[in-house]
Amino acid sequence: MSQMINRGQELIRISPQSATKIEYSTNGGRTWVTRFSTSSYGDFKDLIDNGREILAQTSKGLYCSTNEGRTWFKRG
Repeated sequence: MSQMINRGQELIRISPQSATKIEYSTNGGRTWVTRFSTSSYGDFKDLIDNGREILAQTSKGLYCSTNEGRTWFKRG
């Protein structure tokens, strides 16, 4: 797993400034925009794209997103 994935035309990453934020870039990483931010799920640790969804390992468990990280749901 990693802290950044490539999904379609976007790079999606865990923010290096705050592990409770997910950011995206549409210009190859030159600029980043916050897409999701909350401490409710703990710190994001790792991201993986399985083709249908993004999986995120956090300090509070495994979460998934089917909309490029805009919303997250507890898995299992």
